[in-house]
Amino acid sequence: MSLEKILIVDDEDSIRNQLRWGLAEEYEVHTAGSAAETRQVMREVKPSIVTLDVTLGPAGGHPEGLDLLDEIIEEYPATKVVMVTGNDSRENALAAIRRGAVDWYAKPIQLEELRVILRRAVHIRDIELAQSPDAPASRKRYHRLVGESEAMRRVFGLIQRVAPTDATVLIVGENGTGKELVAHAMHQASQRREEPFVPINCGAIPEALLESELFGHERGAFTDAYRTREGKFELADKGTLFLDEIGDLPTHLQVKLLRFLQDHVVERVGGRDPMRVDARVVAATNRDLREMRASGSFREDLFYRLSVVSILVPPLRDRGDDLRLLAEYFLEFYGRQHKRKLKGFTQAALRAMAAHPWPGNVRELENRVQRAVILSQDSYLRPEDLELESAGGTQEGLPTLQSARDEVERRLLVEALTRNAGNITRAAKDVDVSRPTLHDLMKKHGIDASRFRRPELPDTDDGDDA
Repeated sequence: MSLEKILIVDDEDSIRNQLRWGLAEEYEVHTAGSAAETRQVMREVKPSIVTLDVTLGPAGGHPEGLDLLDEIIEEYPATKVVMVTGNDSRENALAAIRRGAVDWYAKPIQLEELRVILRRAVHIRDIELAQSPDAPASRKRYHRLVGESEAMRRVFGLIQRVAPTDATVLIVGENGTGKELVAHAMHQASQRREEPFVPINCGAIPEALLESELFGHERGAFTDAYRTREGKFELADKGTLFLDEIGDLPTHLQVKLLRFLQDHVVERVGGRDPMRVDARVVAATNRDLREMRASGSFREDLFYRLSVVSILVPPLRDRGDDLRLLAEYFLEFYGRQHKRKLKGFTQAALRAMAAHPWPGNVRELENRVQRAVILSQDSYLRPEDLELESAGGTQEGLPTLQSARDEVERRLLVEALTRNAGNITRAAKDVDVSRPTLHDLMKKHGIDASRFRRPELPDTDDGDDA
Protein backbone atom coordinates (compact mmCIF):
# COMPACT_ATOMS: atom_id res chain seq x y z
CA MET A 1 0.00 0.00 0.00
CA SER A 2 1.44 3.36 -1.02
CA LEU A 3 2.04 6.04 1.59
CA GLU A 4 0.16 9.34 1.69
CA LYS A 5 2.18 12.19 0.17
CA ILE A 6 2.96 15.11 2.44
CA LEU A 7 4.73 18.38 1.58
CA ILE A 8 6.62 20.23 4.34
CA VAL A 9 6.92 23.95 3.54
CA ASP A 10 9.30 25.84 5.82
CA ASP A 11 12.25 28.15 5.21
CA GLU A 12 14.24 26.61 8.10
CA ASP A 13 16.41 23.69 7.04
CA SER A 14 16.38 22.22 10.55
CA ILE A 15 12.59 21.96 10.65
CA ARG A 16 12.40 20.42 7.17
CA ASN A 17 15.03 17.84 8.13
CA GLN A 18 13.35 17.08 11.47
CA LEU A 19 9.97 16.44 9.86
CA ARG A 20 11.45 14.52 6.93
CA TRP A 21 13.07 12.14 9.42
CA GLY A 22 10.18 12.06 11.92
CA LEU A 23 7.39 11.38 9.39
CA ALA A 24 9.23 9.09 6.94
CA GLU A 25 7.71 5.86 8.26
CA GLU A 26 4.13 7.06 7.88
CA TYR A 27 4.28 9.36 4.83
CA GLU A 28 6.05 9.91 1.53
CA VAL A 29 7.70 13.18 2.58
CA HIS A 30 8.55 16.05 0.20
CA THR A 31 9.94 19.42 1.25
CA ALA A 32 10.09 23.01 -0.03
CA GLY A 33 11.84 26.08 1.36
CA SER A 34 10.17 28.84 -0.69
CA ALA A 35 6.90 29.75 -2.39
CA ALA A 36 8.35 29.08 -5.88
CA GLU A 37 9.64 25.66 -4.82
CA THR A 38 6.27 24.88 -3.25
CA ARG A 39 4.42 25.62 -6.49
CA GLN A 40 6.76 23.34 -8.42
CA VAL A 41 6.39 20.44 -5.96
CA MET A 42 2.61 20.87 -5.87
CA ARG A 43 2.45 20.56 -9.66
CA GLU A 44 4.73 17.51 -9.76
CA VAL A 45 3.66 15.59 -6.64
CA LYS A 46 0.09 16.75 -5.80
CA PRO A 47 0.39 15.82 -2.10
CA SER A 48 -2.58 14.93 0.09
CA ILE A 49 -1.34 17.08 2.99
CA VAL A 50 0.74 20.27 3.21
CA THR A 51 2.25 21.76 6.36
CA LEU A 52 2.76 25.45 5.66
CA ASP A 53 4.69 28.02 7.68
CA VAL A 54 2.59 31.17 8.16
CA THR A 55 5.67 33.42 8.16
CA LEU A 56 7.29 31.88 5.08
CA GLY A 57 9.45 34.43 3.28
CA PRO A 58 12.45 36.72 3.85
CA ALA A 59 12.90 38.18 7.33
CA GLY A 60 11.27 41.58 7.60
CA GLY A 61 9.39 41.11 4.34
CA HIS A 62 5.77 40.28 3.61
CA PRO A 63 4.91 36.82 5.01
CA GLU A 64 4.01 34.60 2.05
CA GLY A 65 2.32 31.77 3.94
CA LEU A 66 -1.24 33.11 3.83
CA ASP A 67 -0.95 34.07 0.15
CA LEU A 68 0.36 30.60 -0.64
CA LEU A 69 -2.53 29.06 1.31
CA ASP A 70 -5.02 30.84 -0.97
CA GLU A 71 -3.23 29.50 -4.05
CA ILE A 72 -3.17 25.90 -2.79
CA ILE A 73 -6.86 25.94 -1.81
CA GLU A 74 -7.78 27.41 -5.18
CA GLU A 75 -5.63 25.17 -7.36
CA TYR A 76 -5.73 21.93 -5.31
CA PRO A 77 -9.06 21.90 -3.40
CA ALA A 78 -8.65 18.24 -2.31
CA THR A 79 -5.31 18.95 -0.57
CA LYS A 80 -5.51 19.61 3.17
CA VAL A 81 -3.29 22.38 4.57
CA VAL A 82 -2.05 22.44 8.16
CA MET A 83 -0.57 25.81 9.17
CA VAL A 84 2.61 26.15 11.24
CA THR A 85 3.03 29.15 13.54
CA GLY A 86 5.26 30.56 16.23
CA ASN A 87 3.75 31.49 19.58
CA ASP A 88 3.69 35.16 18.58
CA SER A 89 1.69 34.68 15.36
CA ARG A 90 -1.26 32.50 16.35
CA GLU A 91 -3.67 35.19 15.16
CA ASN A 92 -2.42 34.56 11.61
CA ALA A 93 -2.94 30.83 12.08
CA LEU A 94 -6.53 31.36 13.18
CA ALA A 95 -7.08 33.62 10.18
CA ALA A 96 -5.74 30.80 8.01
CA ILE A 97 -8.32 28.42 9.49
CA ARG A 98 -11.09 30.82 8.50
CA ARG A 99 -9.66 30.89 4.97
CA GLY A 100 -9.65 27.14 4.51
CA ALA A 101 -6.73 25.55 6.38
CA VAL A 102 -7.82 22.32 8.06
CA ASP A 103 -5.78 22.80 11.28
CA TRP A 104 -2.66 24.41 12.80
CA TYR A 105 0.11 23.71 15.30
CA ALA A 106 2.69 25.86 17.03
CA LYS A 107 6.46 25.68 17.15
CA PRO A 108 8.46 24.16 18.75
CA ILE A 109 7.31 20.99 17.03
CA GLN A 110 6.14 18.02 19.09
CA LEU A 111 6.13 15.10 16.66
CA GLU A 112 3.48 13.02 18.43
CA GLU A 113 1.07 15.96 18.55
CA LEU A 114 1.75 16.75 14.90
CA ARG A 115 1.13 13.13 13.88
CA VAL A 116 -2.33 13.28 15.49
CA ILE A 117 -3.15 16.50 13.61
CA LEU A 118 -1.96 15.04 10.29
CA ARG A 119 -3.96 11.83 10.76
CA ARG A 120 -7.05 13.91 11.45
CA ALA A 121 -6.42 15.93 8.26
CA VAL A 122 -6.11 12.72 6.23
CA HIS A 123 -9.31 11.44 7.80
CA ILE A 124 -11.19 14.62 6.83
CA ARG A 125 -9.83 14.33 3.28
CA ASP A 126 -10.94 10.69 3.06
CA ILE A 127 -14.45 11.53 4.25
CA GLU A 128 -14.78 14.23 1.57
CA LEU A 129 -13.51 11.91 -1.16
CA ALA A 130 -15.94 9.21 -0.05
CA GLN A 131 -18.93 11.50 -0.43
CA SER A 132 -21.07 11.87 -3.55
CA PRO A 133 -19.87 13.77 -6.63
CA ASP A 134 -21.41 16.88 -5.07
CA ALA A 135 -19.02 16.72 -2.08
CA PRO A 136 -17.19 19.99 -2.86
CA ALA A 137 -20.49 21.81 -2.44
CA SER A 138 -20.43 21.03 1.28
CA ARG A 139 -17.43 23.33 1.65
CA LYS A 140 -17.70 27.09 1.83
CA ARG A 141 -15.19 27.54 -0.99
CA TYR A 142 -14.85 25.74 -4.31
CA HIS A 143 -11.83 26.95 -6.29
CA ARG A 144 -12.34 30.75 -6.33
CA LEU A 145 -16.09 30.53 -5.71
CA VAL A 146 -17.38 31.27 -2.20
CA GLY A 147 -20.77 30.07 -1.00
CA GLU A 148 -22.76 27.42 0.81
CA SER A 149 -26.35 28.19 -0.23
CA GLU A 150 -28.42 25.52 -1.92
CA ALA A 151 -28.31 27.48 -5.18
CA MET A 152 -24.50 27.50 -5.17
CA ARG A 153 -24.34 23.85 -4.13
CA ARG A 154 -26.16 23.04 -7.37
CA VAL A 155 -23.65 25.12 -9.32
CA PHE A 156 -20.69 23.37 -7.65
CA GLY A 157 -22.21 19.97 -8.36
CA LEU A 158 -22.77 20.78 -12.04
CA ILE A 159 -19.21 22.08 -12.40
CA GLN A 160 -17.75 18.91 -10.94
CA ARG A 161 -19.87 16.62 -13.12
CA VAL A 162 -19.25 18.45 -16.40
CA ALA A 163 -15.61 19.51 -15.86
CA PRO A 164 -14.00 16.13 -16.77
CA THR A 165 -15.82 16.10 -20.12
CA ASP A 166 -15.20 18.24 -23.22
CA ALA A 167 -18.87 19.25 -23.49
CA THR A 168 -19.56 22.86 -24.48
CA VAL A 169 -21.11 24.75 -21.58
CA LEU A 170 -23.30 27.85 -21.52
CA ILE A 171 -23.20 29.86 -18.26
CA VAL A 172 -26.20 32.14 -17.73
CA GLY A 173 -26.59 34.84 -15.10
CA GLU A 174 -26.93 38.55 -14.37
CA ASN A 175 -23.98 40.91 -14.53
CA GLY A 176 -21.70 40.59 -11.53
CA THR A 177 -22.75 37.09 -10.46
CA GLY A 178 -19.34 35.51 -11.17
CA LYS A 179 -19.82 33.74 -14.50
CA GLU A 180 -16.11 33.94 -15.36
CA LEU A 181 -15.22 32.45 -11.96
CA VAL A 182 -17.53 29.52 -12.74
CA ALA A 183 -15.78 29.03 -16.09
CA HIS A 184 -12.37 29.19 -14.44
CA ALA A 185 -13.42 26.68 -11.77
CA MET A 186 -14.56 24.33 -14.52
CA HIS A 187 -11.17 24.66 -16.23
CA GLN A 188 -9.29 24.03 -12.96
CA ALA A 189 -11.37 20.92 -12.25
CA SER A 190 -10.77 19.50 -15.75
CA GLN A 191 -7.96 17.50 -17.34
CA ARG A 192 -6.98 20.71 -19.17
CA ARG A 193 -6.02 22.54 -15.95
CA GLU A 194 -2.30 22.69 -16.86
CA GLU A 195 -3.10 24.30 -20.23
CA PRO A 196 -4.21 27.91 -20.94
CA PHE A 197 -7.50 29.43 -19.82
CA VAL A 198 -8.15 32.18 -22.39
CA PRO A 199 -11.02 34.64 -21.74
CA ILE A 200 -12.41 37.16 -24.21
CA ASN A 201 -15.38 39.51 -23.84
CA CYS A 202 -17.26 39.52 -27.15
CA GLY A 203 -19.09 42.71 -26.24
CA ALA A 204 -16.02 44.74 -25.27
CA ILE A 205 -14.17 44.57 -28.62
CA PRO A 206 -15.26 46.58 -31.69
CA GLU A 207 -16.92 44.38 -34.30
CA ALA A 208 -14.27 45.28 -36.90
CA LEU A 209 -11.51 43.85 -34.67
CA LEU A 210 -13.35 40.94 -33.08
CA GLU A 211 -12.84 38.45 -35.91
CA SER A 212 -9.09 39.03 -35.85
CA GLU A 213 -9.02 38.73 -32.04
CA LEU A 214 -10.84 35.41 -32.13
CA PHE A 215 -9.39 33.75 -35.22
CA GLY A 216 -6.14 35.63 -35.82
CA HIS A 217 -4.92 37.10 -39.11
CA GLU A 218 -2.20 36.67 -41.70
CA ARG A 219 0.30 39.37 -42.52
CA GLY A 220 -1.16 41.82 -45.05
CA ALA A 221 -4.74 40.64 -44.51
CA PHE A 222 -5.83 44.26 -43.93
CA THR A 223 -4.35 47.70 -43.31
CA ASP A 224 -1.93 47.70 -40.35
CA ALA A 225 -1.66 43.88 -40.42
CA TYR A 226 2.15 44.05 -40.45
CA ARG A 227 2.64 40.57 -39.03
CA THR A 228 0.85 37.27 -38.66
CA ARG A 229 -1.06 37.02 -35.38
CA GLU A 230 -2.57 34.05 -33.58
CA GLY A 231 -6.18 34.38 -32.44
CA LYS A 232 -7.71 33.40 -29.11
CA PHE A 233 -8.76 29.99 -30.43
CA GLU A 234 -5.16 29.10 -31.25
CA LEU A 235 -3.89 30.48 -27.94
CA ALA A 236 -6.38 28.24 -26.14
CA ASP A 237 -5.18 25.07 -27.91
CA LYS A 238 -5.42 22.09 -25.50
CA GLY A 239 -6.98 24.45 -22.92
CA THR A 240 -10.25 26.33 -22.46
CA LEU A 241 -11.61 29.31 -24.40
CA PHE A 242 -14.09 31.42 -22.41
CA LEU A 243 -16.40 33.52 -24.60
CA ASP A 244 -18.07 36.07 -22.33
CA GLU A 245 -21.15 38.00 -23.50
CA ILE A 246 -21.69 35.54 -26.34
CA GLY A 247 -25.03 37.22 -27.11
CA ASP A 248 -23.08 40.18 -28.53
CA LEU A 249 -21.32 38.05 -31.15
CA PRO A 250 -22.13 39.36 -34.67
CA THR A 251 -24.05 37.02 -36.97
CA HIS A 252 -21.20 36.40 -39.43
CA LEU A 253 -18.92 35.35 -36.56
CA GLN A 254 -21.64 33.09 -35.19
CA VAL A 255 -21.21 31.10 -38.41
CA LYS A 256 -17.44 30.75 -37.89
CA LEU A 257 -17.92 29.75 -34.24
CA LEU A 258 -20.46 27.12 -35.27
CA ARG A 259 -17.98 25.68 -37.74
CA PHE A 260 -15.38 25.42 -35.01
CA LEU A 261 -17.78 23.66 -32.66
CA GLN A 262 -18.62 21.18 -35.42
CA ASP A 263 -15.13 20.54 -36.86
CA HIS A 264 -12.64 22.11 -34.38
CA VAL A 265 -11.13 23.97 -37.33
CA VAL A 266 -10.27 27.69 -37.54
CA GLU A 267 -9.09 29.87 -40.38
CA ARG A 268 -7.24 33.14 -39.88
CA VAL A 269 -8.42 36.34 -41.53
CA GLY A 270 -6.65 36.45 -44.92
CA GLY A 271 -5.61 32.82 -44.56
CA ARG A 272 -6.35 29.84 -46.80
CA ASP A 273 -5.24 26.90 -44.70
CA PRO A 274 -7.69 25.63 -42.07
CA MET A 275 -5.99 24.72 -38.78
CA ARG A 276 -7.17 22.11 -36.34
CA VAL A 277 -7.39 23.38 -32.74
CA ASP A 278 -8.17 21.37 -29.61
CA ALA A 279 -9.87 23.93 -27.38
CA ARG A 280 -12.89 23.49 -25.16
CA VAL A 281 -15.44 26.31 -25.46
CA VAL A 282 -17.29 27.71 -22.44
CA ALA A 283 -19.63 30.63 -23.17
CA ALA A 284 -21.52 33.03 -20.92
CA THR A 285 -24.28 35.58 -21.28
CA ASN A 286 -26.61 37.80 -19.29
CA ARG A 287 -29.09 37.93 -22.18
CA ASP A 288 -32.00 35.67 -23.06
CA LEU A 289 -30.62 33.65 -26.00
CA ARG A 290 -33.95 31.88 -26.48
CA GLU A 291 -35.63 35.22 -27.12
CA MET A 292 -32.76 36.27 -29.42
CA ARG A 293 -33.09 32.97 -31.26
CA ALA A 294 -36.83 33.58 -31.77
CA SER A 295 -36.13 37.09 -33.11
CA GLY A 296 -33.45 35.82 -35.47
CA SER A 297 -30.53 37.73 -33.89
CA PHE A 298 -28.91 34.53 -32.61
CA ARG A 299 -28.57 31.37 -34.72
CA GLU A 300 -30.72 28.49 -33.55
CA ASP A 301 -28.14 25.83 -34.50
CA LEU A 302 -25.42 27.71 -32.58
CA PHE A 303 -27.68 28.03 -29.54
CA TYR A 304 -28.11 24.26 -29.36
CA ARG A 305 -24.39 23.67 -29.93
CA LEU A 306 -23.45 26.04 -27.11
CA SER A 307 -26.00 24.88 -24.57
CA VAL A 308 -25.13 21.18 -24.41
CA VAL A 309 -24.96 21.89 -20.67
CA SER A 310 -26.35 25.10 -19.15
CA ILE A 311 -25.39 26.44 -15.71
CA LEU A 312 -27.49 29.17 -14.11
CA VAL A 313 -25.49 31.34 -11.70
CA PRO A 314 -27.96 32.75 -9.13
CA PRO A 315 -28.14 36.47 -8.32
CA LEU A 316 -26.86 37.50 -4.89
CA ARG A 317 -30.39 38.25 -3.63
CA ASP A 318 -31.24 34.53 -4.04
CA ARG A 319 -28.20 33.22 -2.17
CA GLY A 320 -29.36 33.70 1.44
CA ASP A 321 -26.55 33.57 4.00
CA ASP A 322 -23.93 33.64 1.23
CA LEU A 323 -24.26 37.44 1.41
CA ARG A 324 -22.66 37.58 4.85
CA LEU A 325 -20.15 34.86 3.97
CA LEU A 326 -19.00 36.82 0.91
CA ALA A 327 -18.93 40.12 2.80
CA GLU A 328 -16.67 38.62 5.49
CA TYR A 329 -14.46 37.05 2.83
CA PHE A 330 -14.00 40.40 1.03
CA LEU A 331 -13.45 42.20 4.36
CA GLU A 332 -10.64 39.82 5.27
CA PHE A 333 -9.13 39.82 1.76
CA TYR A 334 -9.05 43.60 1.32
CA GLY A 335 -8.15 44.19 4.97
CA ARG A 336 -5.02 42.14 4.35
CA GLN A 337 -4.35 43.78 0.98
CA HIS A 338 -4.68 47.33 2.34
CA LYS A 339 -3.09 46.48 5.72
CA ARG A 340 -6.21 47.43 7.72
CA LYS A 341 -6.99 45.50 10.92
CA LEU A 342 -10.79 45.50 10.86
CA LYS A 343 -12.88 43.27 13.08
CA GLY A 344 -16.16 42.92 11.21
CA PHE A 345 -19.52 44.57 10.53
CA THR A 346 -21.89 46.27 12.97
CA GLN A 347 -25.37 44.78 13.34
CA ALA A 348 -26.74 47.85 11.57
CA ALA A 349 -24.42 47.17 8.62
CA LEU A 350 -25.53 43.53 8.45
CA ARG A 351 -29.18 44.63 8.47
CA ALA A 352 -28.50 47.21 5.76
CA MET A 353 -26.77 44.63 3.58
CA ALA A 354 -29.65 42.19 4.04
CA ALA A 355 -32.17 44.88 3.02
CA HIS A 356 -30.24 46.08 -0.05
CA PRO A 357 -31.39 44.55 -3.42
CA TRP A 358 -27.83 44.22 -4.82
CA PRO A 359 -28.55 44.99 -8.49
CA GLY A 360 -24.81 44.66 -9.21
CA ASN A 361 -24.62 41.30 -7.41
CA VAL A 362 -21.31 40.00 -6.02
CA ARG A 363 -19.27 42.57 -7.95
CA GLU A 364 -21.20 45.40 -6.27
CA LEU A 365 -20.73 43.82 -2.83
CA GLU A 366 -16.98 43.44 -3.45
CA ASN A 367 -16.62 47.07 -4.54
CA ARG A 368 -18.59 48.41 -1.56
CA VAL A 369 -16.61 46.36 0.96
CA GLN A 370 -13.26 47.32 -0.61
CA ARG A 371 -14.16 51.02 -0.47
CA ALA A 372 -15.30 50.67 3.14
CA VAL A 373 -12.08 48.91 4.12
CA ILE A 374 -10.02 51.76 2.66
CA LEU A 375 -12.05 54.66 4.10
CA SER A 376 -13.50 53.38 7.40
CA GLN A 377 -12.20 55.04 10.58
CA ASP A 378 -13.54 52.41 13.00
CA SER A 379 -12.80 48.75 13.67
CA TYR A 380 -16.27 47.68 12.55
CA LEU A 381 -17.84 48.72 9.25
CA ARG A 382 -21.12 50.67 9.50
CA PRO A 383 -23.86 51.23 6.86
CA GLU A 384 -22.43 54.61 5.90
CA ASP A 385 -19.02 53.03 5.25
CA LEU A 386 -20.73 50.76 2.71
CA GLU A 387 -22.78 53.68 1.33
CA LEU A 388 -25.95 51.87 2.33
CA GLU A 389 -28.98 53.31 4.07
CA SER A 390 -29.63 51.96 7.55
CA ALA A 391 -32.42 49.39 7.57
CA GLY A 392 -33.67 50.64 10.95
CA GLY A 393 -36.00 53.38 9.69
CA THR A 394 -39.65 53.24 8.65
CA GLN A 395 -40.88 53.61 5.09
CA GLU A 396 -41.82 57.23 5.81
CA GLY A 397 -38.25 57.97 6.85
CA LEU A 398 -39.07 58.30 10.58
CA PRO A 399 -36.87 56.35 12.99
CA THR A 400 -38.20 53.21 14.65
CA LEU A 401 -38.06 52.79 18.41
CA GLN A 402 -35.18 50.31 18.04
CA SER A 403 -33.12 52.60 15.80
CA ALA A 404 -33.69 55.52 18.18
CA ARG A 405 -32.54 53.38 21.12
CA ASP A 406 -29.46 52.30 19.18
CA GLU A 407 -28.56 55.90 18.41
CA VAL A 408 -28.92 57.00 22.06
CA GLU A 409 -26.95 53.95 23.21
CA ARG A 410 -24.08 54.64 20.83
CA ARG A 411 -23.94 58.32 21.80
CA LEU A 412 -23.77 57.46 25.52
CA LEU A 413 -20.93 54.99 24.90
CA VAL A 414 -18.93 57.52 22.88
CA GLU A 415 -19.42 60.18 25.56
CA ALA A 416 -18.38 57.80 28.37
CA LEU A 417 -15.27 56.64 26.52
CA THR A 418 -14.36 60.23 25.65
CA ARG A 419 -14.67 61.34 29.29
CA ASN A 420 -12.54 58.43 30.46
CA ALA A 421 -9.97 58.55 27.66
CA GLY A 422 -10.83 55.06 26.45
CA ASN A 423 -10.49 53.38 29.88
CA ILE A 424 -12.93 50.45 29.70
CA THR A 425 -13.38 49.94 33.44
CA ARG A 426 -14.14 53.58 34.26
CA ALA A 427 -16.41 53.98 31.22
CA ALA A 428 -18.37 50.87 32.26
CA LYS A 429 -18.90 52.33 35.74
CA ASP A 430 -19.95 55.62 34.18
CA VAL A 431 -22.85 54.00 32.27
CA ASP A 432 -23.56 51.46 35.03
CA VAL A 433 -22.83 48.22 33.13
CA SER A 434 -20.27 45.47 33.57
CA ARG A 435 -17.05 45.51 31.57
CA PRO A 436 -18.08 42.43 29.48
CA THR A 437 -21.37 44.16 28.67
CA LEU A 438 -19.53 47.30 27.62
CA HIS A 439 -17.29 45.26 25.33
CA ASP A 440 -20.38 43.68 23.73
CA LEU A 441 -21.99 47.09 23.22
CA MET A 442 -18.81 48.49 21.69
CA LYS A 443 -18.69 45.58 19.27
CA LYS A 444 -22.37 46.05 18.40
CA HIS A 445 -21.81 49.72 17.50
CA GLY A 446 -18.36 49.33 15.93
CA ILE A 447 -16.57 51.43 18.54
CA ASP A 448 -12.84 51.05 19.13
CA ALA A 449 -11.71 52.24 22.59
CA SER A 450 -8.21 53.06 21.30
CA ARG A 451 -9.66 56.02 19.40
CA PHE A 452 -10.41 57.78 22.69
CA ARG A 453 -7.11 57.18 24.51
CA ARG A 454 -4.83 60.15 25.12
CA PRO A 455 -1.04 59.75 25.07
CA GLU A 456 -0.61 61.34 28.51
CA LEU A 457 -2.91 58.79 30.18
CA PRO A 458 -2.06 55.13 30.83
CA ASP A 459 -3.26 52.83 28.05
CA THR A 460 -4.77 50.31 30.45
CA ASP A 461 -8.07 48.70 31.20
CA ASP A 462 -7.70 48.51 35.02
CA GLY A 463 -8.10 44.77 34.65
CA ASP A 464 -8.36 41.96 32.14
CA ASP A 465 -10.70 42.33 29.21
CA ALA A 466 -13.59 39.92 29.14
